[in-house]
Amino acid sequence: MDTRAVVQEKYGAAARHVKESSAAACCNPAFSCCDPITTNLYDEAEKSGLPASAVLASLGCGNPTALIELKPGETVLDLGSGGGIDVLLSARRVGPAGKAYGLDMTDDMLALARENQRQAGAENVEFLKGEIEDIPLADGSVDVVISNCVINLSADKDRVLREAFRVLRPGGRFAVSDVVARGDVPVEVRRSMELWVGCIAGALEETEYMDKLERAGFTGISVEPTRVYNVEDARTFLQDAGVDVDAIAPLAEGKLMSAFVRATKPGAPCCGSKCNCS
Repeated sequence: MDTRAVVQEKYGAAARHVKESSAAACCNPAFSCCDPITTNLYDEAEKSGLPASAVLASLGCGNPTALIELKPGETVLDLGSGGGIDVLLSARRVGPAGKAYGLDMTDDMLALARENQRQAGAENVEFLKGEIEDIPLADGSVDVVISNCVINLSADKDRVLREAFRVLRPGGRFAVSDVVARGDVPVEVRRSMELWVGCIAGALEETEYMDKLERAGFTGISVEPTRVYNVEDARTFLQDAGVDVDAIAPLAEGKLMSAFVRATKPGAPCCGSKCNCS
């Protein structure tokens, strides 16, 4: 089974789990353990007024909407929007004159997100079916691209970043939460940690991430750690899985993290009498 099919099945099962059990998606057995990766990402004020299933379906590793300024009237695109929590939060902030798109390839997640949109009464929201490697929007059609622990799951991250660049308007912002590796992570350590948190699979090393963004055309690139994954948090789980935690701890500490990745699409060239082009 290829990466896309694995991701689609896993997140589809999570959506069905939320709908059928009214329990958090990360409690689905497909997600081995979600604490502290996916918990406590949204404060009570943000969750207030959102459908419960939008919160329960959250499987991100950060809160991109809290770390980027969204202005009234802007258009936002969430790559891999899942149950829709970040789309609904973005829609609040851009207001009725703005628009928030969510893009997801999983039918069950899209159905859940659209029901959450209905319950929230969000009229400035649209959920699209598609893949983040081939965004079904026109060139230069959005002001901000966000994503929450999804780009790392793509098998073709260069294409994802090129697509994000394409759909952004000049001066548009790229602002995603993602799983990032800091420094070299030995293969055996990565495999052990993947047992604990599936979204660590595919995590780019931070300098590689920045290089890929630069090659896609972005400027103003930065990577800001938001949560460093602690092996001790996973000790019981990993020991039960037969992993020698004491052996991998020195190799893993501080190496895998959630991070906020920022970049900007360069603005249009100066071309008018009011430009200050000295």
